[in-house]
Amino acid sequence: MTVNLEDEYGLDLGINCEETARLVAERVLETEGCPYEAQVNVLLTSDEEIHRMNLEFRNVDRPTDVLSFPQAEYERPADFSWAEAHEADCFDPDSGELLLGDIVISLDRAAEQAKLYGHSVRREFAFLIAHSILHLLGYDHMTEAEAADMEGRQSAVLEQLHITREDQSSNGQ
Repeated sequence: MTVNLEDEYGLDLGINCEETARLVAERVLETEGCPYEAQVNVLLTSDEEIHRMNLEFRNVDRPTDVLSFPQAEYERPADFSWAEAHEADCFDPDSGELLLGDIVISLDRAAEQAKLYGHSVRREFAFLIAHSILHLLGYDHMTEAEAADMEGRQSAVLEQLHITREDQSSNGQ
């Protein structure tokens, strides 16, 4: 698993964002049965910048916690049967890894939401990564059933990794 992490903001959350992103992404892909090594780009930014991006790409005039930009559209979530037929579009020619897409996280929101929800910053960051990786695999939460499905998948991954809401430590262990 390759996580290409770029921190354009520099707000120190007191956690290892790259390590946490890799750990969570790997577990989501394992849980979803991804048969490939994969690659994801993660951009850490400010509320101001994610607001601008949310307006530009989604026509939503407010900041958000995370944006997901999938490399491919899935007919069914986490159905990888199409990938090899679209090899040129979906795999890094150098590493051979499946290109999942891009994730943008507002570090301001991650810190704010951790405080609001009463759990560690690491737990909030891990949640945002899990949520976004699921989006990159074709999951959505437009209906109540979809939202419940995504929530269950996110919770299961975080529980498997022992990154829980009850954890108040800065490192989430």
